[in-house]
Amino acid sequence: MLGWTARCAFLLVVVCLQPLAAQAETLKFTATLSPAATVPPPASNASGAGEFSYKSDTGQLEFTVLYDNMSGSPTEGYIRGPASPGANGPAIVGFPALQSPISGTATLTNDQAAALQAGQLYVDIRTAAHPAGEIRGQIGR
Repeated sequence: MLGWTARCAFLLVVVCLQPLAAQAETLKFTATLSPAATVPPPASNASGAGEFSYKSDTGQLEFTVLYDNMSGSPTEGYIRGPASPGANGPAIVGFPALQSPISGTATLTNDQAAALQAGQLYVDIRTAAHPAGEIRGQIGR
């Protein structure tokens, strides 16, 4: 039978040899969409908002984006980046449907996840009247 010290040493070895479990985290983000944030800004009364939930263990980004007062039906909608406010970036997630509320899930790469956490991703919604974008909002905490 093992003594107290031997049992403690054995448990310590067992615990140290176990793989470290990834620390799963769910990070919350929001975006306020406006014409003023679009590059270049169009003349529009549209507005919108987005909520985002990123699960670090799976790389899954869940999103819901609402909009109102668009000049017409949206023709395109994306999460884009990396880009700072005032700069444009490439599309990385296309929205599956464009009717408000827009919701879906996407798997981000490690680089995209880093850009999300650095505030370098944004939402862009376009219409026929504003093909370069009618409303935009940087995704942040």
